[in-house]
Amino acid sequence: MRQGSVLLASLTLVLAAAGCERESRPFQTLQAALTEKPVLSPLAPGGGTPPQSDTSPFQENAWGISEGKRLYNAYNCVGCHANGGGAIGPPLMDDEWIYGSRAANIFETIVEGRPNGMPAFGGKIADAQVWQIVAYVQAMSGNAPIDALPGRSDHMSAGTPENQRRAQKPIPTGRP
Repeated sequence: MRQGSVLLASLTLVLAAAGCERESRPFQTLQAALTEKPVLSPLAPGGGTPPQSDTSPFQENAWGISEGKRLYNAYNCVGCHANGGGAIGPPLMDDEWIYGSRAANIFETIVEGRPNGMPAFGGKIADAQVWQIVAYVQAMSGNAPIDALPGRSDHMSAGTPENQRRAQKPIPTGRP
């Protein structure tokens, strides 16, 4: 009887481990996506010709979003946008986005800058790192799968940790 229960427990453990799904990291696909730059639109609040790229290569990638969070702090985005709640710069956790919430819009804002305050980081930050920051900024609104959000819960931050926020769909306001 004991041997049967050990066999059953072992079989259950093997089936449970086989059923766990790991994050997919298609590095070849990521490399190809990182070499393509989005077509940038003219600088116009809430409008203009939309860029072609609709997603960041790291959009649902836990490692990419975590790296984006690290880079967001390292490049002092926190200085203007705080921890996403806004300060000198606009908030990044709400549902009002001046220049659009699509990955290409955020990429363009980081690379080209925006009038009245957002500096251009093109040529100063590698494109792969910009895409990681884009993925993190999109995740700040809670619009990333729970298993891709940064796992660390920062209760000392000004805002609710990413993995505990309610999702909010960003809407363009058209206000600079």
